[in-house]
Amino acid sequence: MVNPSVSPKILLVKLSSLGDVLHNLPIVWDIRARLPNAQIDWVVEEGYVHLLTPLLNRDGFRGIDRIISFGLRRWKKALFSWQSWREFFAFKGELQKVSYDIIIETQGLLKSALVCYLAKKNPNAVVAGLANATEFSGYESISGMFYSQSVQVPLRCHAVDRSRFVACSALDWPLIDRSEKAQFYPASFIEAFSDMAAIGLHKPYVLFFHSTAREAKRWGNTHWIELGKTLAALGYQIVLPWGSAAERVISQELALQIPGSIVPNSFSIEDAFSLIANSALVVGVDTGLTHLSAVLNKPTVEIYCDSPRWKTEGYWSDKIQNVGDMQAPPTVYEVSKACLELLSGAKN
Repeated sequence: MVNPSVSPKILLVKLSSLGDVLHNLPIVWDIRARLPNAQIDWVVEEGYVHLLTPLLNRDGFRGIDRIISFGLRRWKKALFSWQSWREFFAFKGELQKVSYDIIIETQGLLKSALVCYLAKKNPNAVVAGLANATEFSGYESISGMFYSQSVQVPLRCHAVDRSRFVACSALDWPLIDRSEKAQFYPASFIEAFSDMAAIGLHKPYVLFFHSTAREAKRWGNTHWIELGKTLAALGYQIVLPWGSAAERVISQELALQIPGSIVPNSFSIEDAFSLIANSALVVGVDTGLTHLSAVLNKPTVEIYCDSPRWKTEGYWSDKIQNVGDMQAPPTVYEVSKACLELLSGAKN
């Protein structure tokens, strides 16, 4: 077990995607609580750096010491470009500025295992990663070649718990279970956001994250319309974000049938923090932005239609309600009931 008085250099490797990065955040808090003097660095895809910046050390708060940006997705699109290779070698140089004692890789993919390989390590360094896949999650067994410690996890394991399994094994700790509530962002973080009225939203508003990359995970358009009408009748403006041209068309179609609703302009992850923080409620399918709302501890209804609820459900707050399950989408009544309970609780 690592002595709390020492200052180990620890590298976290979780590259993507939005929800996966979010569900890896609690291990930063777990490590910092037990090893207050540790150096904690994190390698992440460049598109998700903004998810980590709130945990950078500042104003007496200590979370992440260094964020190392990784541009693999973009580099792959221009593999033979000198610019791509120049950026890769700059990344490698940044990664190797520190010699690590412990590397914790919680993704189980070859690309993340290769980051572990490239990292500079002290003699006898621990490189811990997954020994097996969990159900409905990506995993590449070849990644195990790059670990000094492969960690067996349950086949049905929540994303937060899976990260904790690997971290606890790497640090030789007893398993941190759900009795120790997962933390994600500093308590003061949400309070720092400005009012969003400037972009045409009228409080109180409710966000509908209706779209996701896999069509089977969507909830029916007629359901969204019925729910939207119910909430609009109670005085809430319905906001229908989108992430692609096809999703924008769906948002516009829904807006035509939900009184007073709005389809906003596209927005970045930075904008999403503020958009969510100022909402009265977020309702969304199993997708990254819905999970962002849950980890920000905003009133959130997570809808599961064709993915297992146990894998990513928000279990850390009474402000989150999870409805539906794998191949068992919830009814409009179930979602409406969850919404009204959370809205009622927010007013009390």
